[in-house]
This record gives sequence, C-alpha cells and structure tokens, in this order.
Amino acid sequence: MLSGIKPDQSGFVWLHRFTDAVLPLALLSAIVHLSPAPWHDRYLVMGILGSLFFVFSAQTVGIYQNWRARPLFSSAKLILNAWLLTWASLIIIAFLTKDANNFSRLAVSIWAVVTLLGLISYRILIRILLGKLRSSGKNGRTIAIIGAGNIGKRIASIINDNSWLGYEVSAFYDDNPELHNSDINNIPVMGCTHNIADNVNLNKYNEIYICLPLRAESKIKQILDELTDTTAIVKFVPDVFTFDLMHAKWTELKGIPIVSVFDTPLNSNSARFLKRIEDIALSLLILILISPIMFIVILGIKITSPGPIFYRQTRVGWNGKNFEMFKFRSMPIDTEKSGIQWGSAKSKTNTKFGQFIRATSLDELPQFLNVLKGDMSIVGPRPERDIFVKQFRKEIPRYMQKHMVKAGITGWAQIHGWRGDTSLEKRIEYDLHYINAWSVWLDIKIIILTVFKGFINKNAC
Repeated sequence: MLSGIKPDQSGFVWLHRFTDAVLPLALLSAIVHLSPAPWHDRYLVMGILGSLFFVFSAQTVGIYQNWRARPLFSSAKLILNAWLLTWASLIIIAFLTKDANNFSRLAVSIWAVVTLLGLISYRILIRILLGKLRSSGKNGRTIAIIGAGNIGKRIASIINDNSWLGYEVSAFYDDNPELHNSDINNIPVMGCTHNIADNVNLNKYNEIYICLPLRAESKIKQILDELTDTTAIVKFVPDVFTFDLMHAKWTELKGIPIVSVFDTPLNSNSARFLKRIEDIALSLLILILISPIMFIVILGIKITSPGPIFYRQTRVGWNGKNFEMFKFRSMPIDTEKSGIQWGSAKSKTNTKFGQFIRATSLDELPQFLNVLKGDMSIVGPRPERDIFVKQFRKEIPRYMQKHMVKAGITGWAQIHGWRGDTSLEKRIEYDLHYINAWSVWLDIKIIILTVFKGFINKNAC
C-alpha cells in the first residue's frame, strides 16, 4: 500500500548510487591484496565493470525507487537480482575475451559473496540509523488523510505502525458530522473536508492523502481544486476494497495509468519461457534422482493389486484446457464405477500399498512426466477434474483465475497445508497469491519447503 510514497530522498539515492559504485571495486581490491593472488590491471577492469554494471542493474530492477517504504527482504531480493545480472554480464565478457584464466577463482568467488553481503549490510545499517532517527521524531513528515473510511483507516494504521518510515498521520478530515471532534485510533478528526486547505496553508501537514471512494468524483475534484492553492504534496489513494483491487498491478500506456485487475507476471512470453526452462531442467534432474523410488513403487503396485500401473485423470489446466494427468494407481481398478465425488479422499477404497503411496505423495511422482510434456509445471495451483471445475467456477469467486498459469505438482497452498479435503476457498486464496506474486525465487522456495513439509501430510489421503 505504501509503495507510492516518494519523500524527498534524492540525497540518499545518490548516496546509495555512490556506495554501490565504490563498494564492489574496493572489496575486490582488498580481497585480492589479502589473498596469494597477485594484483594486476585486469582486476581493476573487473572491479570497475562490476561497479558500473551493478549500478545500471540496480537502476533497472528498481532498487533506487521508493526504497524508504520497501520491506527489507524485498530490498535484499532486488540487490540479489541486480548482483546476479552483474555477474552474468561479467561471465559473458570473460567468456568472449577468453580471459577467465587470468583471475584467481578463489578470490573472485569470495568477492562475489562478500560484495553481496556488503551491499545488503550497508542498507541494513542505513535502515537502522534512519529508523532510530525517525522513531525519535526527527526527519519526519506529517500527513493528513481526507476520508475516514476503510481505506483511510487502513493507510493510517500502516503508517503509524511503522514509525521507522518517518511518517505520522496527525489528522483525519471527513464530511460525516458524527465523526467530528472524535478520535480514530488516537488520530483526531479535525472537521469537514473543506477545512483542509486552510490548515495546509498554515504548514500543519507535509502531505495530504485523499482516501475517498471512487464514486465521490465531484468531491475529489473540488478538494484538488482547493489544494492547488497550497504547496503540500497531494496523493490520491483509490479505494481498492470497492472492486477487490488489493492485488491489482498498476502500469501505464503512454502516460495513461492502467490497472491490471486480473493479471500475473507469467503473462509475458519471457517469464513463461524462463519458467519452462526451469521446469524442464528440474524435472529431468528430479526424474533421474527418483527413478529408483519410482521403480520400487511400480513393483509394489504390480505385486499388491492387479491392473495398470498408472491412473489417468482428465484435469483442467492452463487457460481452462483439459489434459490427461498421470498418477501411480493407488485404488482398485473398479473403485469409481459408481461415480465420482469431490472431497471423498478419506472414504475412497485404497489398496494397502496404495494408502501408503497416497499418504507419502509418492503417487504424484509420474506428474513430472506431465511437466516434461508441457501440460503441467512443477509449481502451480493443483489441477481439478473437469466435472468439478464446472461446479466450482459458479460457487467460488475468482476460481477460474487459477487457470491463468499451468497447474503444478506442488504449490503455495500445498506447503501451507491446504490440500486434500480442506477448504477450497482458502486454497484458491493461496493459489491467487502465488499467481500474482510469481518469481523464480518463489518457485525455488516452494520446492524447498515441499521437500521438508509438503510430501507427508495428514490431508494427503
């Protein structure tokens, strides 16, 4: 919500740029001089290029934008991305010039790790110092919020609960007479909206946030006209609750703002290509590693129950298209002859061996073949059978949006326990979060967590 806050931070931005340009070169010089490797001019060239590439990459990924209100983890992630881009550029140059043998691999490897930690640590130190300064009331900015509705109260709560940002909401203005001369979370309601301009001219507030519903178009225009006669920074915060825009993405087309209400980073061809490469590489590696386990499961199925090894189901995947999903058969071949019912996993008749492979999710292993085929991804929303999709799309809001990406073997919902006979609404909520927040790093995180807590689960029956 606070990503739109842009205080006067140009001084700190240039400080960050200067530090980002100096630190990689300085650390490389120190590390090489402390190592047995002799220093030569090629290290100087590498250090200068590394510094320039990092500043350029940092600008590209957005490190210097809105850093004051950005979570520390997000900043660290952006620094990692920029440093990886820097290293990719340096590796390409070393490959093209055939100059890699002139560098100490140990010194350069240490430099890669130490510089990343140094860039992150520097920002942590700045955050700590500024946080203490702002918490003591210095370097702060006062804010008045026009509109004491849900969005106004939400903004005020976020700002005042994070005093290290250096912002303080000191007043509400609202045309509801019942709120006048009262407090909302210890913030006074100073009066009607038409009083705001006079108080701004008295230099009471540095910034004004207009938090009125979109239907109050005429009132918003009137307030903006009045505030043109002031020097305060004015920001409009649309009521994202009205149209469920909490996870919408804001872009622009030739200067025209556009809200992507239902969208995903995987909407771009480059992101889909990257995820496809990820799926092919990882699924091949995983299939090689688990091939002995799959062979044992195949033997177990053949010994304990007559019938085919694989169980094939029609599931709904990307863009609502059907595909045939593979599983190891865990049930007798005639289990579903009387019909199919959703949410009856615990009541289904499994073979003894089948019960074991379902409880340990070993029956899901053949789906890596679906990944290789391109029907599924390793990480994504779990696919559902087509007969149930027809029902759920009418009953659960935004259900079909889970099909904006490929179905997955594991997902954000599964590692949080929403699998099997659990709340479908909660599962969709987690699936939509993944679709909105997708990144390669999130996929890796989900895969790692799946190894530790995603296979054996009380709901995997």
